Amino acid sequence: MKIIATDRSGVSREIEGRDNWTLMEMLRDAGLPITAECGGACACATCHVYVEDGWYEKLPPKSDAETDMLDMALAVQENSRLACQITCSDALDGITVTLAPE
Repeated sequence: MKIIATDRSGVSREIEGRDNWTLMEMLRDAGLPITAECGGACACATCHVYVEDGWYEKLPPKSDAETDMLDMALAVQENSRLACQITCSDALDGITVTLAPE
């Protein structure tokens, strides 16, 4: 599966995703500047991304824990999600995200 990610300077790149890995892991492993301080435990908001329209609706609803973490994030928008809570699958082939401000 492919992921289209735009970094904070506006540069987009296509990266390869792996089934059952989180989007956070894929962004981090591709060298994008995502901190992911908690390592994917949904205990921080340092993997905050904006999910583009059309893709956001395909994601499972946010858990209470994710909602709580996003409440502490900067520049939260309606399409904000934590990349550690998005699991890669064929259903998300082509998902487009933008890294949120730090």
